[in-house]
Parts: sequence; structure tokens; C-alpha cells
Amino acid sequence: MQFSFLPVQMMKPVAIRIIPMRRFVIILAVALQAALSTADADNASSGKAAEIQATKLDPNVTLHLDGRLDEPQWAMAEPISEFHQREPHEGSLATEATEVRILYTKDALIIGVTAHDRDAEGTISRILQRDKIITEGFDGQYEFGGDDVVAILLDPFLDRRNAFVFAANANGAEFDALITDESPTWNMDWRSIWRVASVRTDQGWSVEFEIPFRSLRYPQTNGAEKVWGFNVLRFIRRRSEVSLWTSWMRAGGGFHRVSQAGLIRGLSELPRSGFNLEIKPVALLGTERKADAEPEWIAHPGLDMKWEVQPGLVLDATLNPDFAQVEADDERVNLTRFDLFYPEKRDFFLENAGIFDFGSKGFFEPPPFLLFMSRSIGIKEEEEVPLLGGIRLSGRAGRQTIGFLDVAANAAAGQPRTNHSVFRYKRDIGKSNYLGFALTDRRNNSDWNTAGGIDASFWPTSSVNVQTFIARTETFGPGGDDLAYRAAVEYSGDRFGFDGEHLVIGPDINAEMGFVTRTDIRRTSGNGRITFRPDRFGIRRITLFGLGSYISRLDGEIQDRNFGQFVETEWESGEILALFSFQGFTRLDEEFSMSDVVPVPTGDYSLRDIGFMATSSRKRLLAASMMADEQRCYQGRIRMVETGLTLAPSAHLSMRTDYTYSQVRLPAGAFDSHVGSFRLVWALSTRLSAQTLVQYNSLDKDIIINARLHFIHHPGSDFYIVWNDERGSASSPWTLGRRDAVMKLTYLIRL
Repeated sequence: MQFSFLPVQMMKPVAIRIIPMRRFVIILAVALQAALSTADADNASSGKAAEIQATKLDPNVTLHLDGRLDEPQWAMAEPISEFHQREPHEGSLATEATEVRILYTKDALIIGVTAHDRDAEGTISRILQRDKIITEGFDGQYEFGGDDVVAILLDPFLDRRNAFVFAANANGAEFDALITDESPTWNMDWRSIWRVASVRTDQGWSVEFEIPFRSLRYPQTNGAEKVWGFNVLRFIRRRSEVSLWTSWMRAGGGFHRVSQAGLIRGLSELPRSGFNLEIKPVALLGTERKADAEPEWIAHPGLDMKWEVQPGLVLDATLNPDFAQVEADDERVNLTRFDLFYPEKRDFFLENAGIFDFGSKGFFEPPPFLLFMSRSIGIKEEEEVPLLGGIRLSGRAGRQTIGFLDVAANAAAGQPRTNHSVFRYKRDIGKSNYLGFALTDRRNNSDWNTAGGIDASFWPTSSVNVQTFIARTETFGPGGDDLAYRAAVEYSGDRFGFDGEHLVIGPDINAEMGFVTRTDIRRTSGNGRITFRPDRFGIRRITLFGLGSYISRLDGEIQDRNFGQFVETEWESGEILALFSFQGFTRLDEEFSMSDVVPVPTGDYSLRDIGFMATSSRKRLLAASMMADEQRCYQGRIRMVETGLTLAPSAHLSMRTDYTYSQVRLPAGAFDSHVGSFRLVWALSTRLSAQTLVQYNSLDKDIIINARLHFIHHPGSDFYIVWNDERGSASSPWTLGRRDAVMKLTYLIRL
């Protein structure tokens, strides 16, 4: 969803008035004091933490990982079974019983979950592909797919802020992720080596997780008993029911709130590998052909290594990396005056990526300010720049979180050989707070750019989060030396929610390794939310949002002013309907070209936007979504319709098609654009899958085809066959731009 004139933060919990910085700080203080006085969520989670006892298996006993908890050793383990709903009825016992047991050997942690269901046939399990049972929602936070899910959370350092997540459905489809600083935005691209098996029964389904200790990071035990943080979540898709062992409160709770997890006791004499070293040789072979050129053979060896320097602190190294298996970016038409923001997809930059976050990400908009964005490395004006190699040190050391990244890019795309470095440090303060520092540096033999800053995050209560940062950039030559700073507060309760932000970005800010939407701005924005739960007509909740922002130059000249309303209704069946409207004002100091087609001159413009969004429940065999809006702006009109349709007839086959139609009618010109895509996924098993993505962009006359076969031939080891075909020119969409076909093989060796 995209709006051309708003720093849209629609789904975040408003300070409706447009206010200067002094009043803004006063209002934040008053709001914070009010939030501190409402400590119901904290009271609900106070007291002695819930506990589960892990049982150590006899070395001579071997469990068969089949999803069935019928071996006598499982009966010896003490279960936990009291789960409470977060949705739909907060605090009520889960409608279906769930039992969790923990065993461990000298090599692995084994977690067994029995998901009872009185309507066993009602269990939904249509997904077989890895990492699809939980996905990233349109607000960046985690959301559940179309299946029933069991997820477990592990906090081995008991730092109460960072955790591993492992999840599975009744098909045994795997999912793993990392939680950093209790963020609901997970690192879902993290990959680990573990096994899972599920089985459906007449009483529901059950699942066994076998997680090697080598795949986790934990402190040295020295023979003593260690206590880990632990939580379990169960999602029943047909009821959209979310139940948890702990942290089930809506206000300040949730699965990602690591600080409110329970405890695992009984873990002792955990193993520690002698070398803690993983080596992964990489071999790539293929052909590449560019327009009007003969095909060229590609032979590309590489090497990846991982070494646990000390418990919880990992050093990664890559030599001559290649990311041929990475899927193409989604085609989009830019109807705004700002650059589009694309997510990172290259695996080397994804692990522990949350550690390096610094800045303001924004919501439903390109990030206003990021000190570091990994796509600034190895990609120049949409052209790939070969990487020579890189190292990354990341993880925990005592009460510190540390991140260091150094990557060398070869000369390409008019850019000399360049080195990129990032350093990140966070110091724990109390239970969930931190004070941090970040530094980025890009330099070559002709110029350099450095940016740094300090930031902090505090949780006065489990429902209130206060964040702030100040950053500075310096650049070789004139200009590029300036400041940016931010102060923000958020209160997230069940009935009410709000957040407010004041962000200042200097006119000469130049974060070349980051992402800055616009400079020379002073922006005050806020959102307010109230939620009703009528418990009638099949409605689960109705949420009303109010949001507004005021943006000016640092000299006080107004740039943007807007206010909007948003009403969302969610039914118990999972369907959602939202209506929204926005109105405001914008001033263009510089002319820009919309989608490089229609010029928009400088001047003052009134703005108005009205539209709706609708989605059907993902539990259905055929799921659909639609968004449509009409913007009156720049003395003209922009209409946009987005549709999506997903069909999953079986666990082995799924199809999705997306289509976006944009109609632009402005005084200086007009155009229509059509962007469509079709994705076909064929999963033969949890280890073998094939998928094809076809995209079309009528404005650029582009046709992009990406086909990929992925086989996990050994845990942590992959084999890919990838075919890419890019076509399109100003005259014809069939003109060949680039075609390549490659095979990529990796093999993991653990020492």
C-alpha cells in the first residue's frame, strides 16, 4: 500500500494537533506519566515466572523423531499445559488442550508438543514449504499464514530481550527466526540447522523439535545448571485463536516479549564444541547472456565460514560470495517523489540484521532515516557490484550486544574498489532497556563518508516504549556534514494506543551507507487508536485510528500537513475490511517527474485521499485481497487498484497472482500502468521445492522470469538450479535484456 503524499503510519497506534517541539515534549511527558499509572499489564505478568523442567535422557536411549510422543521417555517428562488466549478472549483458557515436554541429550534439545483438538479434521495444514507458516505482515510485524502452528521461543542467555524462534505445522514444515530487543519485526531470514517431525492423529496433532545445541548460542555452563527463557504459542487457524503459555496479555504482552517468557530449568553439562567452526564451500557454474552479446560461462567458487569466538559471539566470513539464488525484487511503479525502498534478500546480510538497526523505519512509507541499509553494499543504481569478501562479528558478550561488519566491493558500475564498515554496540540497562552506539564508514581511494550516532530505548512499563537517537554524518569534500535526531514514545494497550515522534534531519545529512527519504525537515507526527470488541454480528474487533503529521523546513517553512482517519473491522472468521481518508497540504520546492513520465511543477497543493482495503481469511482454500484508493493531488487525480489471489489446493502446490492498476491524470500529462505477477510453488517435500515467478511492468515494458529449484541435500547444505530471464525495452517487452542459468552447490562441514 502506498500513498504519494503522506508519511503514512496508519496501523500504528494520535496526537491530532500539529505541535512544535516544546509542546511535543510536554505532551510526551504527560502521556508517559498517564501510561505509567496504568500498570494492569505489568500486574498480570508480575510474580514468580512460570517454569518447566527439562529431563535429561540416558545416553543409551535413542528417540525416533517421528512426531509421535509415544516413547516411555516422554511420559517421564513433566508437561506444562495451562495455555491462555490472547485472541479472541484475552485470559480465557485455550479452547483446545496443549501439552509441552522437554527432553535433552548431550547433543540436542528435544521439545515435544501435543496439540489436542476435539475436531481433528479441522486442523489446517496446507503448507509444506520452509519458512512460510509465519510471514511478515504489511506493517512489518510477524503474522500467521493459513495453517495451524506451534511455535517455541528460546532465550538461552536469559537476557530477556533476544531469542530464537522455531515453529512447525502439522505437515512438519519448518520455520525459524531471531528476535532482537523484543521487536515484533523478526529476522525471518535467519537459517539454522535442526529437525522437526509432525503427525496428525485422531486427537489432533503432535510435533517433535530436535535442536542441536551447536545450532544455538548459550553461555558456558561449567557443569552447573543453567536457566533459559522459554515460551510456547499455539495458533488455531480456523478460529484465529492465539494462545500462549506466558505473555498472553494484549497490553504489553505477545510472543515477542521475551522479558515475559517462562523458564526452563534442569539444563546442565551442556556440550561445548572444541573448534565451534563451520565451513561451507560454495561452487557455482552457469551461463550468462546480456543483450546483443554472446553467452559467457560462469565458474564461481566461494567459501563461507562461521566461528563461535566465545559463547554467544559469532564471527562469519565470506570469500567471493555470490547470491544467484536470490529472488528478483518485486516490480513496482513509483507514484511518489521519493525513492522506493526494497528489502534485503542476500543471506550474508540477513543473519543478526536486527542488531544493526539504527534510525526511524516509519510505517507504510520509505524509512525517513536509516543510518545503515545493507543494500547500499554491492548494489549501485540497480546494478550488481561484485563483492570480494566480508566478515561479520555479531552476538552477545555479557550485557553487551555487538555487531561489526566489513565488506569489500570490487570496482564496477563506475565505482572504484570500495570498503564498507559498520560497527554497532548496545549496553543493557535494567530489564529491557539499552543505550547504543553505531558507526558506518564507506571509503575508497578517491572519497569517503562516515556516519555515527547514539540511541536509546527504554520500557518504563511493559506497555510503554520511549526511543531516541542523535546522529551525524561527515563526507569528503564540501557538504555532507550535519545532524539528525529523534524522540518518540509509544503506548500499546488493548483498548487504547498512541505514539508520537519528533524527527529532525539536517539539510546536509548524507548517510551514504543508509537511507534518507528527504533532508532539511522538522517532522512532528502522531497516531491514536481506540479498539472496540462488540462481540456480536460475528465481529471480533473494530479499530479506529486518527493520525496526523506536520513537516517543515528547519527555517520554519511548511512542507507538508496532513490528517487522516482509518477504520478497520475484523470478523471472527478472519475477514478484514478497512476504510480510510486523508486530507492535507504539500509544498513542492523542486519539480519532480512521476514515474519518469509526467512532470510535476513546484507549487502549493491541497491533497485528499479516500479508499478501502479488504482481505479474506487465509484459512480459506482461495484467499483474496484488494485495495483501492483515489487521490486528488497536484491539481489532478491518481487512482490505484491492487488485487491479490492465492490458491493452495494441497500442501504440495500453491499459486498466487497479484495485479496493480494505476491511472494518473495530471495537468502536465497522463499515463496508465499495469504491474502483474504470477507465482507458482511446487513443494515435493520439506526439503525439495520448485518455484517460478513471472512479473510484468507495462510502464517499463519489462517481463521478468525467475525459476528456482531448491534441494536441501544435507542439513545446512543446499543445491540450487536457477534460471533468470529479463526482457524489455522502450520499443518492445520481448527484447532480451539478460538471461542466465546457474547451478549452485553448498556443503556444510562442522568441526
